[in-house]
Amino acid sequence: MTHRPEAVVQHMMENDLFSQWLGIEVLEVREGYSRIRMTVRKEMINGFGIVHGGIAFSLADSAFAFACNNRNVLSVALDTAINFIKPVHVGDVLTAEAREIHNGKSTGLYHIHISNQHDHEVAIFKGTCFRTNKNLI
Repeated sequence: MTHRPEAVVQHMMENDLFSQWLGIEVLEVREGYSRIRMTVRKEMINGFGIVHGGIAFSLADSAFAFACNNRNVLSVALDTAINFIKPVHVGDVLTAEAREIHNGKSTGLYHIHISNQHDHEVAIFKGTCFRTNKNLI
């Protein structure tokens, strides 16, 4: 059974308590692509007074998951990497845009760019996924 990318991501979000806790809002989804947004809260601050790097990573990881799974083929992270470019602060509104670079039978490659409300790029994430032979829905 074929499901539209939006329906697959909606199903994922309904069951993704961590993305819900982050406050992620899905802005746009199409095959191999997702764009999501969240607002940084005070409990996301690290000991240096800036946002913990895991927050930007987690936002990118969710965008990655929504992009690589939205064809309704269960895909899991095989390898990821992130580069932090600028610090993130409480109140920042972060947008993550995931673009598919390669859609193979067993793997996929995605680049995710994270920017703040001033359209400044704050991080770049690269993810490789492994595609299973299972459906999500």
